[in-house]
Amino acid sequence: MTGRSERHAVLAVRLATVLALWGAWELLARSGLLYEGVVPSSLRVAAALAAELGDPLFYRDALWTAYEIVAGFALGTLAGVAAGIALGARRFAAAAAGPYIHGLASTPKIVFLPIVMLLCGVGAGSKIGMAALSAFFPVVIAAIAGMAEVDAVLVRVARSFNASASDLVRKVYLPSLVVPVTSGMRLGLGVATIGVLLAEIKFSDRGLGHRAIQHYQFFRVADMYAVLLATFALAVAANALMGRLARRR
Repeated sequence: MTGRSERHAVLAVRLATVLALWGAWELLARSGLLYEGVVPSSLRVAAALAAELGDPLFYRDALWTAYEIVAGFALGTLAGVAAGIALGARRFAAAAAGPYIHGLASTPKIVFLPIVMLLCGVGAGSKIGMAALSAFFPVVIAAIAGMAEVDAVLVRVARSFNASASDLVRKVYLPSLVVPVTSGMRLGLGVATIGVLLAEIKFSDRGLGHRAIQHYQFFRVADMYAVLLATFALAVAANALMGRLARRR
């Protein structure tokens, strides 16, 4: 199978998967097995999505959520890369900190929301803090794993030329970490988005999470699904963009 035909086959499988999921949704909605308000018809959700996209307040909420996600994700990524390099450069430090990092990484981040709110307030700061905390762990784990795979010969050669610590980071470590850190960043973006939406659902007066919970509280279920679908589409687009930038890099 040639490269082009393989890409066409992959695209066909993806399209068939989407159509199968859409068909299953519509069949379930029309089957009467579930209450109509729980699983509305996809046509109602599509109409609600069109209404959301025509509402200027939707874009205000989307931009607010995007700001919180991007700011928190950037902070979490920078902290994760810095910590990963610092720990990964010393095997003893990585081995000592590993159990704590993996233990905290597996903990649902929503349990830290009260602490983040105490530290950052109930405004945008708490959402940014949740995004940073959520993104930090996938990135630091990926960075530590990537540091373990850095070619020791490159490090010795750099040191033989009296490379400073900053030169070692810029010219050896960071280029070697592009692939593993990008994978961690893609995972981190997903969990950062979840962290922001959960925080907005709990305590916020704007954002897509707040918009979704408002629809839920007034039992506008189709509108709620529309907001969630739009959020999912934006997250997928951001993830695809990150993957493309990484491949170019």
